[in-house]
Amino acid sequence: MQQSKIKGRTRAQESSSAIERLYISMRHLFSRGFYKPMGISGDALRQALLLLRPEIYGTIAEEKVELNGLIYVLERLPIGIEECRYINLTADEGYSNSHFKPIIPPKRRRNCYRIDKDQMNIEVTRGRSEIYDILTHLTFLFIESHKIAERVLIEEGTDTVREWKKLEEVVLNNKKLSRNECDILLAHVAGIIGRTFEETQKVYFVLGEKNNPDRFFQIIYWLGSLAISEIVDNLKRAISFSPILRERIGHHIYGEIWANNIKEVLIEKKLADRPIHIISANMHSVMNSIYAPVVLPQQIENNNPISLYVLLSKEENEDLRHQVKEYAKENGLTFIPDISGTNIDVQIIDTEKIDISKTQYTSKNSLEHDEKPVIIVMDYAFGEQAYETMDELLKPFKCDNGKKHHLNVDSISIMGKAGILEGGKGDIMIPSSHIFEGTADNYPFKNQLKKKMFEGCGVNVYAGSMVTVLGTSLQNKDILKFFYDSTWSVTGLEMEGAHYQKAIQAASKIRGNISSKVKVRYAYYASDNPLETGSTLASGGLGTTGVLPTYVITQKILEQIF
Repeated sequence: MQQSKIKGRTRAQESSSAIERLYISMRHLFSRGFYKPMGISGDALRQALLLLRPEIYGTIAEEKVELNGLIYVLERLPIGIEECRYINLTADEGYSNSHFKPIIPPKRRRNCYRIDKDQMNIEVTRGRSEIYDILTHLTFLFIESHKIAERVLIEEGTDTVREWKKLEEVVLNNKKLSRNECDILLAHVAGIIGRTFEETQKVYFVLGEKNNPDRFFQIIYWLGSLAISEIVDNLKRAISFSPILRERIGHHIYGEIWANNIKEVLIEKKLADRPIHIISANMHSVMNSIYAPVVLPQQIENNNPISLYVLLSKEENEDLRHQVKEYAKENGLTFIPDISGTNIDVQIIDTEKIDISKTQYTSKNSLEHDEKPVIIVMDYAFGEQAYETMDELLKPFKCDNGKKHHLNVDSISIMGKAGILEGGKGDIMIPSSHIFEGTADNYPFKNQLKKKMFEGCGVNVYAGSMVTVLGTSLQNKDILKFFYDSTWSVTGLEMEGAHYQKAIQAASKIRGNISSKVKVRYAYYASDNPLETGSTLASGGLGTTGVLPTYVITQKILEQIF
């Protein structure tokens, strides 16, 4: 019998191993409590990220500085982090009661505190996925900083190039630049980062702020400056994890507080015994779908409510949004702002207080019940946090007499953004199962939403499996192409689906916390296509492109509830 030849590893296999090493390294460093990202302790993390070359980090493995990835990362980290040599990840440890002013990144709701000129504290309350997210972003940032340092150091590290000295003079002296001086410095910086003047100028405008238009220069200078200190003076940057964070992680502390707050409101408003429908979505689409056409009928063009939702999504229409919120508040909607640390706000909608005849829905499904349904809308969870929050929400609560009271959960609907592997931004994905990346776990389910339901809605719809990834910042084309081309028939990737389904299956099939006949609905709209060059998350947001798929999915969910 002829022995089969052992083939060399494919790029997909190499990338898969790199992701595994990244997560093992991050968990090890977290357990250790402290490490130096550009030292020996951070080497495994750096090497795995450079081997993986995630799409979101673009040219991380090349000599030139990656600009789109830099913008993406800086929007998710606190302003000023590039200046800090020490970064401390903490739990919610009471800094909100101090004189420190919270710094909230524009694209990630997390509280960060600048302790002094050298230290930034980042609060982690959303579980391990948030730690992985932060560590991969920081590793990318430090790799890019060393690219800058290596390009400006000359004479065996004893001197720097002329362009760097010009940048240093402007930043350290906080010099105000004329338009001509700004262009001259942009030309110098373009040489430092290995990019064209046009590319450099574009990023300058993107990162500029009203009160600080020259922020880009400061970012490049401080990234390079701290990297130079590491190379020349061996002053290594350090990341640490507070003892309290290491104690609390994985124990559902924030999720339990969050879920109990919701149940207290349900009891207080005498809604706990009613049929309950949970929707994981944003804080506007369900509210607007029910109430906005009633409040603002004159704003609807050509009898198409989508025109109204586009109007409401525009930044300048805060007055219209306020009108909808006020009407909703008087007609059954209770808003529960998060105080637990999960960063997940909640709306509870009592449909008994809504005149359904005034809305675009009918009561055909809720007529089966003696009482009108209650809708719980929870904001998006983050990665593993989806399991924690859903698991706690579905648990029974104790009544005054000490007996356990099980919530009558009739359905659970999950709507979210995801990367699509076939199609483009704004398309819809209807999953039939969730595959958990890096494990042998898979979760098939009967989805109440079907592809045919979306015919004629003006959006492209794709059905198939969805991969729940360990982190969007770690995906590369080779792994995604494998999932797409193989018999897994994957249509997209996201971060929460398997975690939600694991909690739902445990509560309904094993623990008996909710009915085994609970209906589930999953639908995602595409935020990017990681298989297409220039269509990753780093290429920018959806804008109004996301309005149509968001509200089409919301409409289909609500039609089944009502």
